[in-house]
Amino acid sequence: MDDRTLNDLLRRFGLSDKEVDTYLSLLAHGEAKASTVADAAGVSKRYVYSVSESLAERGFVEVNDHVVPTTIRANPPDEVINRLRSDVDAIRPGLEERFSRVERQTEQFEVIKSRVTVIKRIRSLLADADSEVALSITADHLPEIRESLVEAVDRGVLVLLIVSDASGVPGGFDGELDGVASVVRTWGEAMPTLLTVDSAAGVVVPPELLRRSNTDRQAIHFSQEQLAPVIVGSFLGNYWPAADELATAAPAPLPAEYANFRHTVLQATLRLRAGETPRVTVGGRRTDDDESVEIVGRVVESKQGMVEPTTNEFPVEHSLVVETDDGETVTVGGQGAFVEDVEADLVRIEAEGAEGDGSDDADE
Repeated sequence: MDDRTLNDLLRRFGLSDKEVDTYLSLLAHGEAKASTVADAAGVSKRYVYSVSESLAERGFVEVNDHVVPTTIRANPPDEVINRLRSDVDAIRPGLEERFSRVERQTEQFEVIKSRVTVIKRIRSLLADADSEVALSITADHLPEIRESLVEAVDRGVLVLLIVSDASGVPGGFDGELDGVASVVRTWGEAMPTLLTVDSAAGVVVPPELLRRSNTDRQAIHFSQEQLAPVIVGSFLGNYWPAADELATAAPAPLPAEYANFRHTVLQATLRLRAGETPRVTVGGRRTDDDESVEIVGRVVESKQGMVEPTTNEFPVEHSLVVETDDGETVTVGGQGAFVEDVEADLVRIEAEGAEGDGSDDADE
């Protein structure tokens, strides 16, 4: 089998180009130090540690971090193949069950006529959230979904929350907002209940449907990847700036990795405002030529609209300015970036002074 065919097959199992290069280098060496693999694969030592952790979770390699220096060993191909085959067999029943009872989700819309069903849909969507939640909910109905929000935050999901109709809450919220969101804002008046999850699905609910049981107003539950970003844009552009910031969660412990770029920007911003200079390793592509790139350096500035004072020039702008270890200043954006120099796919944030030596140093 030629290298190109092997690379294509490995990518089908979810490995990125850099993960494929790293894994094939490890196969060639059997067991090696991170620096050896980095030289062979053409990536940084820091990136090798990050990729090796991901490969180890999927059974491709074993990281021997109990020795100094840390070494990485490729697992025998038969063992890897048996594990992949076992994983494929394990998901078959679930796939067949869903295929038989659920229609395709592409461009799916559901009309909802009752408040009870709206709350059920919100809870279900929050339970499925993987990376990002943008939600506006009335103060009266917040207690009904509070536990689902806390669980999402505990899973590491970015949660941007507007509590509307909040002016009538007697004595404030009395700790009700603890742990429910990454950032909480309040709006004194009524507003639609909006929810998007992972920029893929959500609900839009008119205020009357949650206020009255005898209304003819209806909500929409959607699973449509073209619509969800529009709703997020409206949320961040129209409602979020008009609401008042009430609470912001503490920065997450480091090191941390994020595929969701808004979450990356929020965490970097919180670190900058605490007087820190976080380091990042960014994997992505250059926007001018679409070439894959990895940059490593210090975050010196963020442009964002999630926490006050905001620094972005337009509502959906969320970007970082990175001074690389090579002395270059690079702007980094998220999915679909075109103004910035780099579109990020994955970002690892570490504390200033981290050496990437394979240890799991984290905030105390």
